[in-house]
Amino acid sequence: MKKLYLLCISLMPFMICSGMIYSIFSLYLWELGMSITQIGIVYTASSVSGIIFAPFFGRLSDRVGRKPIIILSMASFSLVFLLYSLSRSFLHIISVLILEGGMWAAFGAVTPAFIADIAKERERGEYMGIYNQAWYAGWAIGPFLGGFLADSIGFRLSYLICSIVLLMGLFLVMTFVREEGGKEDSK
Repeated sequence: MKKLYLLCISLMPFMICSGMIYSIFSLYLWELGMSITQIGIVYTASSVSGIIFAPFFGRLSDRVGRKPIIILSMASFSLVFLLYSLSRSFLHIISVLILEGGMWAAFGAVTPAFIADIAKERERGEYMGIYNQAWYAGWAIGPFLGGFLADSIGFRLSYLICSIVLLMGLFLVMTFVREEGGKEDSK
């Protein structure tokens, strides 16, 4: 159980920042001058990227381990949030969202697999419940914080702060999340 809690604590900056970013993202796109149709296209591009990359990252994590893919995802999200803060156009946002969609697919495929690896078979449901509880906690904090910060300091600076906070989360993952040969005992 200790490994699960270390994973959840290490991922909490990502959980909070993703709640911050995506709760205000449509408003940010609107502020950039995008039409409602363009906003829909932006979200579609991210999902299409996820459709393409999810199986790839799942297979890759079977070969190289779960932790390297989680680290790649966290580092990439830090870059994505930085690029959001610098974005000025529809085409720029679309290109960033292709990366973002691939990284959501990687993170979404690999993190539950990591949890399955560290949990005993009869504890997998409980472990996933605790992991999802951590997500809900992050998304309970993130949207309020995102709205407050965007209102107080603007979208761009809020996204830049998230980029930096994610680097702290990346450090936590690299320091505290342990994986031994792709499979770990749950002790």
